[in-house]
Amino acid sequence: MTSDNVQETPLVRLRADGAVDEETLAYARTKIDAVVGRPGLPTVTGEVHIVRATAHHADAAWSATADLRIGSRQVVAVAEEATGTEVVDRLRDRLRRQTDRAAHAWDDGHRTTAPPWRGGASEAPRTA
Repeated sequence: MTSDNVQETPLVRLRADGAVDEETLAYARTKIDAVVGRPGLPTVTGEVHIVRATAHHADAAWSATADLRIGSRQVVAVAEEATGTEVVDRLRDRLRRQTDRAAHAWDDGHRTTAPPWRGGASEAPRTA
């Protein structure tokens, strides 16, 4: 069967360690794509790593780490929770905040200016 819906190869790689089920991976892919695929963001590349601990006595059996490059900025987010969907939701919330910050700085062109003694522009003298 042929489909007109062609999906590009995602630029954010999703990795899993431990007994991570396919349903959790599909849920994670959906949530991550929703965050990084928003209009107005520069190119996003990187990796999301989801781990399910094998120790049954662990309080937070699931952990997720995202290491993304948004334009020229690096974004790192970490989450630990008791279930797979909770860890994905927590990571999504943290990634959303971080990507909003990175996109805002990218859009506004916030750049630190060099001080005058390092060759930066100096202010005009003030007159009273």
